[in-house]
Amino acid sequence: LLSLVNLLLIVVICVNRSLHEPMYLFLCSLFVNELYGSSGLFPFLLLQILSDIHTVSASLCFLQVYCLYTYANVEFCNLAVMSYDRYLAICCPLQYNTRMTFNKAVIFIAAIWSYSFVKFLITLSLNIRLPLCGNTINSLYCHNYLVVKLACSDTKVNNIYGLFGTVLTILVPLLSILFSYMKILQICFAASKQTRQKAVSTCTPHLVSVLNFSFGCSFEILQSRFDTTSMPSVLRIILSLYFLIIQPLLNPIMYGMQRSKIQNTCRQLLCYKMWTDSRDIM
Repeated sequence: LLSLVNLLLIVVICVNRSLHEPMYLFLCSLFVNELYGSSGLFPFLLLQILSDIHTVSASLCFLQVYCLYTYANVEFCNLAVMSYDRYLAICCPLQYNTRMTFNKAVIFIAAIWSYSFVKFLITLSLNIRLPLCGNTINSLYCHNYLVVKLACSDTKVNNIYGLFGTVLTILVPLLSILFSYMKILQICFAASKQTRQKAVSTCTPHLVSVLNFSFGCSFEILQSRFDTTSMPSVLRIILSLYFLIIQPLLNPIMYGMQRSKIQNTCRQLLCYKMWTDSRDIM
């Protein structure tokens, strides 16, 4: 269901040329990333549930780590660029069309995905070379830090690069988002009531998405580094899957369903589908 909703919104943005604007391109990149992140978890999880086999090969484990970590990196970077886009739209409305063009938006998106894939390719290459002394991970899916903890050799390089990567993945995008919203707040305090209302309606979905994803990722990082066995197992499972389930469900609701252009295109597609079906019946 999550995949179908995100796929529908991707199709809507692609087929409607009036939605080929920077804001909607960033949303499309966000929805594509939700599909990508889901593909890194659910096929593995469904296979284990249906076959009642709770083991995974080392190669598939590293592949899952790569998918989930690049998903998180793309999500944070995409949200950071979207905050910059909102900053330009609210704080520099007269210059927006020149400072954020279609081509620049495409470059931003290409840079986000390329950077994320290359960054975690280095992480993957550092992890693959480690000899492992254990084969049990107390998690629903493969986690980079838990895999490194199984290593027999020195993991100093992996730990340093992992800490550096965490800062680049989470802290830097969050600081850029914070900076953008500080500028937006400065403008809103000095602007009219109508401008403030427009800013709030524009920025609220983005802020909710940022806070939701940050919460899910923060809990997952804390859970992998500290002992949480005292917590009920059901609660640990729900919270460990939080950022992989709630975010793909929340984003289409917060962004897609609140944009009138997307709503109108969805209605047109559904009406066209019903019309073609009725013709086939006749």
